[in-house]
Amino acid sequence: MPETPINHIVGLLLLPQASLSHYGQIAELLLHANRILERPHYRQQVFSLGGECVLGAAPDYLSSEKLETLFIIGDLLVPAAADAMLERWLLQQAKSGVQILAIGTGIIPLANTGLLNGKRACCHWSSIEVLRAAYPDVRWSHHLFEAEQQLLTCAGGASTTDLMLSWLGQQQNLDLAAHLSEWFLVERMRPQDAQQRIPLKARIGTSQPKLIEAVTLMETNLEEPLSPDDLAYHVGLSRRHLERLFKKHLDSVPSRFYLQLRLDKARQMLRDTDRSIVEVGMACGFSSASHFSTTYRTHFNLTPRQERGRATHVESAPSWTHSVAIQRRLD
Repeated sequence: MPETPINHIVGLLLLPQASLSHYGQIAELLLHANRILERPHYRQQVFSLGGECVLGAAPDYLSSEKLETLFIIGDLLVPAAADAMLERWLLQQAKSGVQILAIGTGIIPLANTGLLNGKRACCHWSSIEVLRAAYPDVRWSHHLFEAEQQLLTCAGGASTTDLMLSWLGQQQNLDLAAHLSEWFLVERMRPQDAQQRIPLKARIGTSQPKLIEAVTLMETNLEEPLSPDDLAYHVGLSRRHLERLFKKHLDSVPSRFYLQLRLDKARQMLRDTDRSIVEVGMACGFSSASHFSTTYRTHFNLTPRQERGRATHVESAPSWTHSVAIQRRLD
């Protein structure tokens, strides 16, 4: 009996100093997807710039055969130098219909082509402000990954797995994505609009220890929120002084910032746990279900019940011994 033909060629372009972690996550998930499908549906081709990469010798990207999908793999910090030939090649790939996924600083050659202008894109939080200044026509976000039809971008790190599970789920089905998440012990599949967690010190620097202390107190007291006066007392400042610090460095007031932390926590719990809506509201400092629902709807334009209904769904594959909770966007 003839072997089922391979029908999806995936190019993995490893930029100089590309992250082995990024490469490993992509390669392992593609290999295991083939095992689940019981056929070599995805065939990987590793390419380099000039014949060398972090894996050693590898064919130059110009020698690649026709691809269905191309991953441009960078790292979290080191940007690739401008390369006009590579950029022309990427434009050709896009024109021929190749789907391009840029990981970490792999987004930079893609941004240089102009293909991202007017589109949503993301990168690791440590690089995003520099990229926003360099590429003002791109709609930069702090999401884990962004999908714009043919072009997908990813912040890198652990979010590479989130992007891959989402992409494979769309390529095949959600059962396959859930099976992969179970096999690789991924506790949850984070959705596209999940925000990167940016360390406060990275946002405001280390010169504001009182402000960092106040935010830490907020984060550790979500169930029973502290009053503005209590916050000020615990950090050793006047309430007025604390408000000035929040306004100057976080463009907010303590009460609004605190509320946003509580709502973000509630959103995460609605998506990632099976606790009741009342329990979620109580855990995030809301005294009643009606107050929680009204406040949540005001901030997110949907109720907690709608959030849970549109973001979380439980799939059960017949060949498994138990159900696997997976997250997906239903719209």
